[in-house]
Formats: sequence, structure tokens, C-alpha cells
Amino acid sequence: MTAKNQPVLIDKWLIVSISVLLGVGVLMVCSASMVISDKIYGYPFHYLIRQLAYIVVGLILAGIVFQIPIKVWEKYSGYLMIFSILALILVLVPWIGKSVNGSRRWLHFGFFSLQVTELVKLFTIVYLASYLVRFQHQIQQGWFGALKPMFLLGFIAILLLLEPDFGTFVVITMTFLTMLFVSGVRLSLFALLLTVVAVGLSAIAFLSPYRLARLTTFIDPWATQFGSGYQLTQSLIAFGRGGAFGVGLGNSVQKLFYLPEAHTDFIFAVLGEELGLVGAILLLAVYVVFIVRIFVLSAKAYACEQYYASNLSLGIGCWLCSQVLINVGVSVGVLPTKGLTLPFISYGGSSLIVNCIALAIVLRVAYEASGASILLSPAKKRSVYRV
Repeated sequence: MTAKNQPVLIDKWLIVSISVLLGVGVLMVCSASMVISDKIYGYPFHYLIRQLAYIVVGLILAGIVFQIPIKVWEKYSGYLMIFSILALILVLVPWIGKSVNGSRRWLHFGFFSLQVTELVKLFTIVYLASYLVRFQHQIQQGWFGALKPMFLLGFIAILLLLEPDFGTFVVITMTFLTMLFVSGVRLSLFALLLTVVAVGLSAIAFLSPYRLARLTTFIDPWATQFGSGYQLTQSLIAFGRGGAFGVGLGNSVQKLFYLPEAHTDFIFAVLGEELGLVGAILLLAVYVVFIVRIFVLSAKAYACEQYYASNLSLGIGCWLCSQVLINVGVSVGVLPTKGLTLPFISYGGSSLIVNCIALAIVLRVAYEASGASILLSPAKKRSVYRV
């Protein structure tokens, strides 16, 4: 293979967009966490230094993961799914799992706590992508092939709701359904599955008092602005203060102990206050470029007949897209409050590191698709280059 025909090592669109997201994330974590860091640790840059350390670790792991061929993920997808289920069970054990804010989601390893649900999101996609390739015909022609992964989803849902982690359950469910739809499941069956999932999610929400309170609160948060609607009203105040162009980087008032979780779940509200509507829209535009590019690479892998890689990239794109939509939707008050981070922006080691690993997998998909396109016929090459 000549130097001219060498596959492209990296996808420039992904690299540029992720560099912008990580840069904005560092700035916003620094701005949103300085006051609370100084109060808790007596030093304003505690969270910033840890975030930078997480980025370094995440990028190192991403470099290692990039070297792993996609076929290895396919080969061991079943084992990774078993590991995910065992981790979800293990975190529920009182003397093993770590409880924070009433939720048992973490495994503590001395200086680092792993939020296992972040790995579960990735490994579930790794497994489902493999399943969709192996049972493609059954999924498209029958019912049972499409129903089997839903039983797995139901079991994972039980474990997640025991933590409880309703937000992760919603993200995984949205990703599951999207991947099934794209794989060619019958529309009648998909409509039935969508109905069952919608009824199930509604039942889970309405049968739980605190989830029901969140549902009713987001409709009119000002009615309980000093109770269950406190977080959302403070978030909306932040956007209102920001206006079109913001109050300036570092000048947020809401991060001064008014807005809870300002550097994690509600960091988008701080960004809206400091950088305004224009800054928020520009950030969302970068997300659009990033996620659309992942979907384009999925289509490119499919055109190269790399079906597992295509499903894998599609699933990761759906996961990140749904998490961005939910986090932003919660912050602006169009969705009930959920404890989900904004990918690559919010403070959090588990989320950031796993997101970097997922990015490395997508870059590997791009690399292998680029190499495969060189070996295709001229007609197929043209279809690949168009995406």
C-alpha cells in the first residue's frame, strides 16, 4: 500500500470538535467550581486539577483503546455484557457499593470512585451492536429476535432502578430502541415496543413519589421554588441573567451556592449565564458537528460492509446525543430533573474517561473504514467518499 493510499489515521472533524468541547469543559469546570472548591477544600482549583487529571487519563486510555481492532470488541462483547451486569449487582452490595446523595452507583478504589453505570452504557452498546449483526435476519423477519434484547434491557432496568438511576435507564432505553429501529425491525413490532416502553417509563415515574414530584415540578417549578423546584428555578434564573451575550466568563452569580451541582449536572446553566444565548448555541453547534460526524462514520462503515463497526458507532452516537439532549433539556426546564452529566463538559472522572474511550472506538471505526474503502471497487468507493 503506497503512502498515497494509506488510511487516514484520525478523523479531523471529530478531533477538532472534541478539542473544543474539552477546552470549554475545562473553562466551565474551573469557573463553576472555584467557590465551592474553596469552601470545601480551602483551595479554589481542587476540581479543576482533578478534571485535568481525568482528561490526561482519558486521553491516555483513548490512545490505548484506539490500537484495539473493532473485531476484538465484537469477539468479547458477551463477556463485557456479563461484566456490566455483575458490576451493577456488585454496586448494590452495601459494604461494596458507595452511596452518594441517596444513590448507590459507585465502586470506591481508594483515590478514585468508579460510577459503573458509565461503563454499562458503553458495554451495553458493544453487546447490542454484536447481537444486531448476528441475528439480523431474525430481527427483520420475526418477532422473537427483536424481543430477546428487550428482556436483557428489562433486567438491566431493574438493577438500575434499585440504585436508583432513572436517567441512565432512559439513555440506555433510547439507544436500544434507536439501534433496533435502524437495524430494520418491523414497524408494527417497533410501535408495540415503543408503546410498552412508554407505558413502563410512565408507570415507573408515577409509582415513585420523588419521581412524580419531579414530573409535576418541571411543569411549574415556580410553584415550589423553595422546595422541589429549587434547582430548576435557579437554573432558569441563570439563563435569564445571561441574556444574549452573558455576564462574562467567571461572573456567574448562580454558582455562588444558589445553583446546586453547578459544576456537574447544571454546568450548562452556568455556561448560559456567563456566555449567554450565543455561547450556548455555539456549544450546541459543536455538539451537532460532533454527533453528526459519528453518524456519518457509521454510514461509512456500513458502506464498507463493516456492519458491527457501523452499529457500534451508531450506538455511541445515540448515547451521547440522548445524554446531551436530556442534560440541556433539564437545564432549560423542558424535561424533568435527571442526574446526567453533559458529555465532555461536566466535572466527573468516570463520565469523562468512559466518554474518551467511546471516542477512541469511533476513531478506530473511522480508521478501519478508511482502510477498507481503499480496497473497494470504484463504484463502492464513490458511495463511501460521499459520506
